[in-house]
Amino acid sequence: MSTTTTTLTPAPAGSTGPAPSKAAVAGEGRIGLRANLRHIGALARRNLLQIKKDPESMFDVLLMPVIFTLLFVYVFGGSVGSSLGGDRHDYVNYLIPGLMAMMGMNIAMAVGTGVNDDFRKGVMDRFRTMPIARSSVLIAKIVVELGRMMVATLILLVMGFALGMTLETSVLGLLAAVALSAVFGAAIMWIFILLGLSMKTAQAVQGMGMLVLMPLQFGSSIFAPTQTMPGWLQAFTDYNPLSNLADAVRGLMMGGPVASSVWWTLAWAAGITLVTAPLAVSKFRRKT
Repeated sequence: MSTTTTTLTPAPAGSTGPAPSKAAVAGEGRIGLRANLRHIGALARRNLLQIKKDPESMFDVLLMPVIFTLLFVYVFGGSVGSSLGGDRHDYVNYLIPGLMAMMGMNIAMAVGTGVNDDFRKGVMDRFRTMPIARSSVLIAKIVVELGRMMVATLILLVMGFALGMTLETSVLGLLAAVALSAVFGAAIMWIFILLGLSMKTAQAVQGMGMLVLMPLQFGSSIFAPTQTMPGWLQAFTDYNPLSNLADAVRGLMMGGPVASSVWWTLAWAAGITLVTAPLAVSKFRRKT
C-alpha cells in the first residue's frame, strides 16, 4: 500500500506553476481549526527561513526606528517641543508613541510586496494546488510581519528611553499600547495584501503604498499637534485613523483620556479587516 505525502515546497523561481485544482479549493472548507493552525505554523516557518536566508530584509526593521527617531527629534524637536510648551525632551515623549502608531503602516507595505513577489516566482501557485486553507497562506504572512513589527517597536522604545523618554503611566499601559498598535497594524496589512494581489509588480505596490501612507502619516497627530494645522486639515485629521491610534498610544503611555481613541482605533481595525480580509482571500483564490 502506498501513501502520498504533501509538502510545502515552493516552485522554482520564474515558474508559473499549475493552476489550483477544483478539489483543493473544494476541500478547503473541510479543513478544521487545528489543521488550519498547523498550516499557518508551517507557512510562517517557511517565511522565517526566507528571512534567515536573506538577513538584508530586516534592514528596514532595524534601521527605520533609529533614523526616524533621530531625524525628527533633532530636526523638528526644538520647534515642535516649543509649541508643546516645553523643549526637545517633551517632544520625545510626544513623538515616540506616535512613531509606534506609524510602524505598522510602514512594515505593512512589505507584506504586499512579498505576496506580489511570491506570485511572480510561482510560489503561490504551488500553495494553491495544496489542500490547505487559502487564508492560512495570507495569515502566515501577517504573523511573520507582526513579529518584524515587534522588533521595530522594541528598537524604537530603546531609542526613546535612550533619548530621555519617560513612561508616565505603567508597564501595563505600555504593553496595551504595543498590543493596540499590533492590532491596527494587522488590519492595515490586509489592505497591502489586497494591493499586492491586485497590482502587477512589487514596484507598483510600493508606489501605491506611498501615495496612501504619506497623507495619512503627515496629516495626523503623529509628528505634531493638530491644533497648529489649518482648519480644513484639522477636519481631515479628526477622521484619520492614525490620529486616533497615535492619541490612544500616547494616552496609554503618557496619561490622559484614552477611551474614545481606543474604541475608535479598534472600530477602524475591525472595519478594515472585515472588508479587506475576505476580498484578499477571494482575490487570492481567483488570481491567475
